[in-house]
Amino acid sequence: MCKITALPVGCQHAGDYFSVGFGNVWFIGGNTVFRTKVISVFVFTSLLPISPFAQTQIASASKPAELHAMRQPPAASPAADTRPVAAERNPRYTINRDDILSISFPLSPEFNQIKVTVQPDGYITLLGTEAIHVQGLTVPETIDAIKKAYSKILHQPIVDVDLIDFQRPYFVALGQVGKPGQYDLRYDMTLTEAIAVAGGFATTAKTQVILYHRGNGGWVEAKEIKVKDVLQGKNVEEDLSMRPGDMIFVPEKMITKIRKYVPYSIGTGFSYPIN
Repeated sequence: MCKITALPVGCQHAGDYFSVGFGNVWFIGGNTVFRTKVISVFVFTSLLPISPFAQTQIASASKPAELHAMRQPPAASPAADTRPVAAERNPRYTINRDDILSISFPLSPEFNQIKVTVQPDGYITLLGTEAIHVQGLTVPETIDAIKKAYSKILHQPIVDVDLIDFQRPYFVALGQVGKPGQYDLRYDMTLTEAIAVAGGFATTAKTQVILYHRGNGGWVEAKEIKVKDVLQGKNVEEDLSMRPGDMIFVPEKMITKIRKYVPYSIGTGFSYPIN
């Protein structure tokens, strides 16, 4: 005998019936109601067996962990980390174009090269083996690269590399300074000292300057510094140490920009007779 009915959730007594509903399956016996999540069509009967489709859904619902995993969206691939990398405390010098190296082999002097110039493409030519790319490498990394290149003809070669001529550390001063240009960074120097080397502030200079510093991975850090406060003894920790490749930009005063468009006769104290 079939009976069509709707069994609300939380029913306490409904005889010996069961129902398969959309999103739920209720098993009722006596005073107990069990509910399980499924997807089906409303069918209520006490005589017919459960359909194979409902059996499959009930079996799937009995594995909550697997069902939860199936419903989870696919994990997204981690995005590339584009954050700037912290600078090294004592970075090693990296070889640049036009640097001159001296390569020596203590146990195989026939391969010695007194002067080897780094070519514009970053390669150096070696005796008896192929050219290798050394631009951007430190001296220890260059030694490893040369050893690898000669490992085809020498057994565990011993190599020494010295820098004979190289790119001197420098900084650049631009804007409203006495002598804009590029200057050698021969010793430890602070920002205010670098401005003094570049001729000091011009009369049109704004004392709030911008320091550009090149970091690792091609990043450039820009920092605005109030040099006037530093010179007056305030925020002296902002008098940063200069690093090779740093650039100082000294902007122009606002009043100087406005004065360009003001007639020179205004405020000069000169008068012209009117005929």
